Amino acid sequence: MEELERGLLMQPWAWLQLAENSLLAKAYITKQGYALLVSDLQQVWHEQVDTGVVSQRAKELNRRLTAPPAAFLCHLDDLLRPLLKDSACPSKATFVCDRAAEALILRVRSELSGLPFYWNFHCILASPSLVSQHLIRPLMGVSLALQCQVRELATMLRMKDLEIQDYQESGAVLSRDRLKTEPFEENSFLEQFMVEKLPEACSVGDGRPFVMNLQSLYMAVTRQESQVREKHQGTGDPQPSSSASPQGTENQLVKQPQEPVSSAPSIPVPEKEPTVSPAPVAPEPAVLGVVTSLRCCLNDTGGYL
Repeated sequence: MEELERGLLMQPWAWLQLAENSLLAKAYITKQGYALLVSDLQQVWHEQVDTGVVSQRAKELNRRLTAPPAAFLCHLDDLLRPLLKDSACPSKATFVCDRAAEALILRVRSELSGLPFYWNFHCILASPSLVSQHLIRPLMGVSLALQCQVRELATMLRMKDLEIQDYQESGAVLSRDRLKTEPFEENSFLEQFMVEKLPEACSVGDGRPFVMNLQSLYMAVTRQESQVREKHQGTGDPQPSSSASPQGTENQLVKQPQEPVSSAPSIPVPEKEPTVSPAPVAPEPAVLGVVTSLRCCLNDTGGYL
């Protein structure tokens, strides 16, 4: 069961539109069982079962089918994968979501070996610790990582301004006036962002923007958190408290992981404000245009990747 818990944490969230229900879901299925997490952004439901429960439920719902639990689990994986991965190949099943008192039932109907196949995922309300593990702590980590990215981009823009200034002092002239921009002022940019971009940027809606834009970063954060937890367990040290200070959490999240993370870019964090000592450089109008265009593009995107 520990493998299911760890595997579920490593999975990305998927956005599901089932009839009138918009849901976020993630699942992890092995030959030993499955774990499922579902949320409507109001509540979070969870189910985790082993082969014994799978065998018993299969007998109750599919009396004409006889197969080992591993076969049913493999079939469920085949049905859920297109639904959760947003694959171009649609799932060969029908999914219906029903809600009862403090419970959510996800009903599945398909075919197996030419016979009707039925399955019900019986999800109960997730515990606070599970919600914290899969949503609160990862989202805090994502926020801190994005904050680090903003600071890194602001540092890069200041470096580019100094580089452009050196070119200009060396006699370089911008070849296209439309690429000219003002020096970057971080405080002014943040104030303008809060007024003009914030309402649209923080629109959660039904959760789809989070799934579409931040899943690679979410997976990198959860993997980093899992590696830190395993490291502390291996050394016998107590695990970091969830009430740690924001600065301590931020430093922990951006630490280089023990294994390379291929699903998301690493988040470099400058330890101190870089200094620049411009060296004499021959004027390069083409380079000036490219550098200024890059700063303009980053400014237009609000500093977010």
